[in-house]
Amino acid sequence: MATIEECRAALDALAANLARADGGVRAAAAHDRSLSCHLTDLDATFAGRLTDGRIEVLEQFAGPPRERAQIRLVLRGDDLVALVAGELNFAAAWASGRVRLEAGLRDLLRLRSLL
Repeated sequence: MATIEECRAALDALAANLARADGGVRAAAAHDRSLSCHLTDLDATFAGRLTDGRIEVLEQFAGPPRERAQIRLVLRGDDLVALVAGELNFAAAWASGRVRLEAGLRDLLRLRSLL
């Protein structure tokens, strides 16, 4: 099982990858949206913002998200680490229910280039 530190490192790596992106990927992430990532096996949540083409993790706490973020990711820690490492395909994980992505339709359409 992935540790909370490994999950934070994976989110930091995802943020760094996103900050280096260009073109459509960068444009998709350019909008200012609240973001949460709930790790079900660790019962922990990272909350922050997707803004100016980067992810800013603002807080980490035990339990489910305290507020409803505009973009919500729910998964196990191992799956987060595997997704960021490129070892798990997002579409397959989403289709099988291993990963849940919840957002408004407009956000989902923007995010499809990131996935």
